[in-house]
Amino acid sequence: VQLQASGGGLVQAGGSLRLSCAASGRTFSRAGVAWFRQAPGKERDFVTGISWSGGVIYYVDSVKGRFTISRDNAKNTVYLQMNSLKPEDTAVYYCAASINYSGSYYYTGVGDFAYWGQGTQVTVSS
Repeated sequence: VQLQASGGGLVQAGGSLRLSCAASGRTFSRAGVAWFRQAPGKERDFVTGISWSGGVIYYVDSVKGRFTISRDNAKNTVYLQMNSLKPEDTAVYYCAASINYSGSYYYTGVGDFAYWGQGTQVTVSS
């Protein structure tokens, strides 16, 4: 599975962005997918994840109610709609995939995902 993240940019606080994670490879439709983010000088953190079917979704508390993850397996793409953005959302956002990820809270560490996109920068100005 190869992943390509896109859609980042510069936005004012309160604005919105939609990230896309386009995948190649037959196994993508059977893989759980997550978005991580990494701010300068900080570790890469899990943000949200979705099961292969889209039936199970998990968000960390800091983005709950503002971010929405979805997927279109026919297009081999996962989306992250980010609304009400805050300066603290500024980071490089990465998508990641794993056949073993269920979309839940479990196994959401960086090491739990075998496939990674290259990252897309999101900058939120105050």
